Amino acid sequence: MIRFEQVSFRYADTAAPALQGVDIEVPEGELCLVVGPSGVGKSTLLGAVSGLVPHFTGGHLTGRVTVAGRDTRTHRPRELADVVGTVGQDPLSHFVTDTVEDELAYGMESLGIAPETMRRRVEETLDLLGLAELRDRPIATLSGGQQQRVAIGSVLTVHPRVLVLDEPTSALDPGAAEEVLAVLQRLVHDLGTTVLLAEHRLERVVQYADQVILLPSPGAPPVVGAPADIMAVSPVHPPVVALGRLAGWSPLPLSIRDARRAAGPLRERLADRTPGTSGPAAPGELLVCAERLGVRRGRVEALRGVDLAVRAGETVALMGRNGAGKSTLLSTLVGLHTPAAGTVTVGGAVPHRTRPAELLRRVGLVPQEPRDLLYADTVDAECAAADRDAAAPPGTCRGLVAELLPGIPGDVHPRDLSEGQRLSLALAIVLTASPPVLLLDEPTRGLDYAAKSRLVGQLRALAAAGHAIVLATHDVELAADLAHRVVILADGEIVADGPAADVVLSSPAFAPQTAKVLAPAPWLTVTQVTRALEATP
Repeated sequence: MIRFEQVSFRYADTAAPALQGVDIEVPEGELCLVVGPSGVGKSTLLGAVSGLVPHFTGGHLTGRVTVAGRDTRTHRPRELADVVGTVGQDPLSHFVTDTVEDELAYGMESLGIAPETMRRRVEETLDLLGLAELRDRPIATLSGGQQQRVAIGSVLTVHPRVLVLDEPTSALDPGAAEEVLAVLQRLVHDLGTTVLLAEHRLERVVQYADQVILLPSPGAPPVVGAPADIMAVSPVHPPVVALGRLAGWSPLPLSIRDARRAAGPLRERLADRTPGTSGPAAPGELLVCAERLGVRRGRVEALRGVDLAVRAGETVALMGRNGAGKSTLLSTLVGLHTPAAGTVTVGGAVPHRTRPAELLRRVGLVPQEPRDLLYADTVDAECAAADRDAAAPPGTCRGLVAELLPGIPGDVHPRDLSEGQRLSLALAIVLTASPPVLLLDEPTRGLDYAAKSRLVGQLRALAAAGHAIVLATHDVELAADLAHRVVILADGEIVADGPAADVVLSSPAFAPQTAKVLAPAPWLTVTQVTRALEATP
């Protein structure tokens, strides 16, 4: 169905190739997973299938890419639209209408599909993706995860033979991600749809893949094989694979079920050990205080009766379904929303009544869409502007970028960075002002495991230095690894607030892979298990 024949590609004004020597085939009716560190060319590989590379991106492509027998060099994206459906990392860039139902119908209208067929497919897709209650909602009012589901749905209604998905679950809560992956499984198994999928959160998807394409480094030829074979050598792999490598399990498990079957001896070795505490060493002064906070967004009561206190040195993870109010709460803490009820203070200031220049030194927010903070033409220019805005010594921001994004040239345009790289750049810009309170909205979206590990190290150091950190995330592995407390929101209300281990272990939806494999023992991360085994006499 998809064939790459000795394909290489180089973007304009770059010396190194983004892809080189790609010679692979994806059969019809298979789910093929593309993995690799951030910036190795996964999005470029997907773009070559839809024809966006090179027709939209420019650059020099050699070799041949065919989809259902059509050569993408001679067929532009619009001439492939009935065969290939594409959803990129940024769902907002896909939308052309204002409401959910109109967006689902738009692609079919473009292809001239009969109205009665359109209506049936819209209803089917609304039900498949859990969007029925949102059908009349303006897309601009949806959460990031809800927008992601709408973007996927707008492609599914066309019934393409090939689906190309770039980070499709990155903004979804665990339940919604399972729903989307279940839909993809049905498309593959029941309809013979070919799915080419790039995803950093491998713990969600690797067990469903028929084959895996590993891009080990920029410009290196891909390695293709069965999921277990590739995971055994891949530099990026989910916690269940890391646990299997640590314990020496063979064959290497890809699912929780297979790992639990092999975990008996490991549980016995850990039986007399405990993971240790996850609380901050010494919580300091109260930096974030919300009491009976209520926020309305239009006709929607986004938050109601929220009580939240965060102290210096604490890291708090906000979790919950898409649309639960996590992003609204973070936005309110930086003054973007005026409370309809209750009070909120951050660093002793009332956010919505404080001048932005002053608030910048009290609290910083890294939003879901990093481009909201990026406006210069190069990474170096962004860093210089951040130093000036924060009155920081020159080179402060660039130093942070070097820690989070090793090897990124200063003259590259931010729009040419991957989604994960842009997030890291935005984080460095916010950290330049060293605000006492740091807020992050989905900070690991688009990050590979190595980049996530660097981020966790940076945030731990900030918490140890006395910063209060509040992050909204669907990444249960991040919450288990980093957070001292977990706060779960549902329909704008706090339904759980407690130590991270207590909250995530009591919820199957938010439990990390290690906890599921080693339950009922309270282990959360592979790192905890590794330290315990190393300490064994």
